[in-house]
Amino acid sequence: MFKPSREQARQLFFDAWHRYRQREILSGLENIALEVILLHPEYHDILDNADHYRDKDYLPEMGDTNPFLHMSMHVAIKEQLSIDQPIGICQRFESLLKKTGNEHDATHQTMECLAEMIWQAQRNQSTPDAAIYFECLDRQISKTSR
Repeated sequence: MFKPSREQARQLFFDAWHRYRQREILSGLENIALEVILLHPEYHDILDNADHYRDKDYLPEMGDTNPFLHMSMHVAIKEQLSIDQPIGICQRFESLLKKTGNEHDATHQTMECLAEMIWQAQRNQSTPDAAIYFECLDRQISKTSR
């Protein structure tokens, strides 16, 4: 599995956006990144200013949303869905999609659960647990259906 550094992950988005704007050919991963970028026009100015934002720290306690983390989670979910890993993610995502009627909303609900799983793993100093991910998704599906 590809585990990019913070700089590499950010550079992927800067490069994809730059190549798209220059009408250059994009790699497979850059195409995925571009799909995510196009869903988030609020980040386009950031991607146009790589020198200013390449090393910027985003502090959640200050209310900062990290656009690179947000877009990276979109990419991670797209990758999970492309191979149904963890097994069962596609079924749950489809259920969320049916309930929300919108792929972007379903992705954001999935993202909340992915973040919860990662947070739990970090807090417990353990490996990510798909059961936590799926329990959260199942709650989202139930909540959405009400």
